[in-house]
Amino acid sequence: MAFSSGNESGGPMAEINVTPLVDVMLVLLIIFMITTPLMTNKTQITLPEANLQKKEEAKLKATPIQLSVQEDGSLYWNDEPITREILESRLSSAAQLQPQPPLNLRGDKTTKMRTINEITKIAQAQGMLDIGYVATKEKKR
Repeated sequence: MAFSSGNESGGPMAEINVTPLVDVMLVLLIIFMITTPLMTNKTQITLPEANLQKKEEAKLKATPIQLSVQEDGSLYWNDEPITREILESRLSSAAQLQPQPPLNLRGDKTTKMRTINEITKIAQAQGMLDIGYVATKEKKR
């Protein structure tokens, strides 16, 4: 806190010294005036345009495959019962599609994890890249 020596009251000085503020502002102004021209590019180039909308539309067109597994190991391809041999052939043909459809693997509540793991390995061996596991949200009591 600054005290006035020539003031008769001897209290604190109420005036703000703006000289340091003006000095700092002038230095910043000079810095910005020097760096702004350096930020512009003098070489004119034409950048390629990305067309991301087509990729998103292609992903939306591939309908996911619903593969359900029950406790006894029975398999359902989009609610149609199938065997493991048919599953392998369908997965290999689905893996060759462009774009490749995602595989949603749904297991029954009492299905052993070993069975789900076997089905996942079969799908990976046939070339499926996008394998998801479907579950329901646990209900709060």
